[in-house]
Amino acid sequence: MTDAQDTAADSSLRTTGGTPPDDAGSSVTGAPTPLLEPREGIPPVVADEDALARVIAAFAAGSGPVAVDAERASGYRYGQRAYLVQLRREGAGTALIDPVACPDLSGLGEALAGVEWVLHAATQDLPCLREIGMMPGSLFDTELAGRLAGFPRVGLGAMVESVLGFVLEKGHSAVDWSTRPLPEPWLRYAALDVELLVDLRDALEKELDRQGKLEWARQEFDAIASAPPAEPRKDPWRRTSGMHKVRRRRQLGVVRELWQTRDRIAQKRDVSPGKVLSDAAIVEVALALPANVHALSGLNGFGHRMGRRQLEQWQAAVDRAKALPDAGLPLPGQPVTGPPPPRAWADKDPEAAARLSAARAAVSALAEQLNMPQENLIAPDSVRRLCWEPPKVMDAETVGATLAGYGARPWQVEQVTTALVTALSA
Repeated sequence: MTDAQDTAADSSLRTTGGTPPDDAGSSVTGAPTPLLEPREGIPPVVADEDALARVIAAFAAGSGPVAVDAERASGYRYGQRAYLVQLRREGAGTALIDPVACPDLSGLGEALAGVEWVLHAATQDLPCLREIGMMPGSLFDTELAGRLAGFPRVGLGAMVESVLGFVLEKGHSAVDWSTRPLPEPWLRYAALDVELLVDLRDALEKELDRQGKLEWARQEFDAIASAPPAEPRKDPWRRTSGMHKVRRRRQLGVVRELWQTRDRIAQKRDVSPGKVLSDAAIVEVALALPANVHALSGLNGFGHRMGRRQLEQWQAAVDRAKALPDAGLPLPGQPVTGPPPPRAWADKDPEAAARLSAARAAVSALAEQLNMPQENLIAPDSVRRLCWEPPKVMDAETVGATLAGYGARPWQVEQVTTALVTALSA
């Protein structure tokens, strides 16, 4: 009996009827069942080495895939570190681990080597799991599986409800998970997030197999599991909200200096940069170029609640940017390594713009036919690069090799190559 079936059989965990998916993996019908409590109750939080050793032993002795989730404190703390790790595996039950108290989980990662990890939106959690020594050799991403299978809503709650017929509480998804001790309702929510994840995986595997897409999904999962850590973003200050208003190089210099000052303060205080100074305030200062603290204090975001010392540190950043020689100021825009933005194609290269229009139409029609989002069928950037600098020989072999060089998986190359050759040849 699966977790979903066990849960449904326990009348204390539900208030209305609901059934797991049938053998074809089809969505359930009827009223969904609220999932109120983990089957074995809320496990104690693992916060010392002895408890961690017991969890490692239990999960090493378990069977089947392991459900994994992590909670971060985005919007509250600096960075994207994990503040709670949840796992569930048949034979081991559910574990809630405090990675602040137990910052090295490499022993757990090693115990699960060779085991398939089931995550929802894996690319969101893998970076923070990697930081604490946990990386899967193989995985199953239930969100990506839902996209490939054509589900209109692929959030965990929506998937569990439409596929398994259970309602998960989502009221604590954006709380400050760095809080200690963690409140019981939050821990219940965290445990329930992995309660049915393996059941969801099993149902989606059946549905993907029914649609003939299971091998496609496996290629996608392998690509995620084998992907190297992302390179640090170049000039992250350029992603400040409202940057489109900032035109002059001196103003760009102010944004850069304020952003970097804010980042240093946020990192030192371990708080979200937005809690130190808002993006809107940075942009307003850059546009105004205040001459002194008095002028700065009159701008939005720098009112009476900000102390003199804080105002002086921000004004000092403005003054540093003002004092830079022209050669030290940032240039507008960023160096472009690929094609220009599509909106500029009509002026720069009308033939390329026509190719892109035809290619997009072909991909859109094929994605609709396969019942999946266009961006999952083929990366939009790959299509843009192909259209901007098309191969000299426009045949299936050359176009397929070009797409593979851009990172397209074999199944994607197989599905889109003929349509793209036809569109670009026309």
